[in-house]
Amino acid sequence: MSDSLNNESKLVVHHLNNSRSQRILWLLEELEVPYEIKKYRRTPQLRAPEELKAVNPLGTAPVITDDGVNISESGAIVEYIIRKYGNGKARPPTSGEVHDLYYSHYAEGSLMPLVVNKYILSIIAEKSPFLVRPVINMLLSQLSSRMFEPRMRLHANALEEHLAKSSTGWLAGGDEPTSADYMMLTTLEMWNMLCPEMLGPRVQEYIKRSHDRAAFQKALEKGGEYAYAKL
Repeated sequence: MSDSLNNESKLVVHHLNNSRSQRILWLLEELEVPYEIKKYRRTPQLRAPEELKAVNPLGTAPVITDDGVNISESGAIVEYIIRKYGNGKARPPTSGEVHDLYYSHYAEGSLMPLVVNKYILSIIAEKSPFLVRPVINMLLSQLSSRMFEPRMRLHANALEEHLAKSSTGWLAGGDEPTSADYMMLTTLEMWNMLCPEMLGPRVQEYIKRSHDRAAFQKALEKGGEYAYAKL
C-alpha cells in the first residue's frame, strides 16, 4: 500500500483530509483489503479541491475506484466493500441485523445534519468580524440552543440507551464493528469535537473502543491529517 497509484493497484481510495473518507480506510484495514490511497487536500476555505471532480462530479469525498468504476457516498462504499471483500466479516448477528441497517442509514440521514449545522454555526462565529463577533455569537448561541441542541440531546440519550443494551459495545451487538459502526463513528467523532459534554459515558467509551483498535490506528497513520480523532 502507498500514497500513489500504480498499475498493480485494484482498489483506490480518493482520500480527502479531515473528511468522511477516513471511515473507509478504517473499514479496509479491518478487512485487510489491499488498497492504495490518492490524497487530496482541502483548500484554505476548507473545500475539497477541484481535481476531485475528475472522479466524482460533485467534488466530494469519499470516492473509491474499483475495477475501473468510481463509487461515491459513504454508505454505498461501505456496503459495497463489505459485500465484495468482507468474506463474512463485518456482518451483524441475526439478532442485530435491524440495528445494523438502521444505524447505517441513521448516521448520515438523521444525525449528521444536526452535527453539521452545529459545526457551521461554530465556523460562522469564528470567522465573524471582530467588532461584531460578540453580537453574532449571542445570536448564534440562541439559535443553537433553541433549534439544534434539544434535538441533539434527544439523540444522545437514545444512543446511550441503545449502547446500554449491547453486551459487546458495538451498535449491532456483534463481536466486531459492522457497517453501522463504520458509518456512525465519524459522526460521533465530529460531535465529540464540537460539544463532548452532550455525549454520555457509553458513547464516549464507544468512541474510545473504536480508536483503540489496531486497524483504526493503522488507517489514521496512513490517512494523515484527521482532526476528529482524539488520540
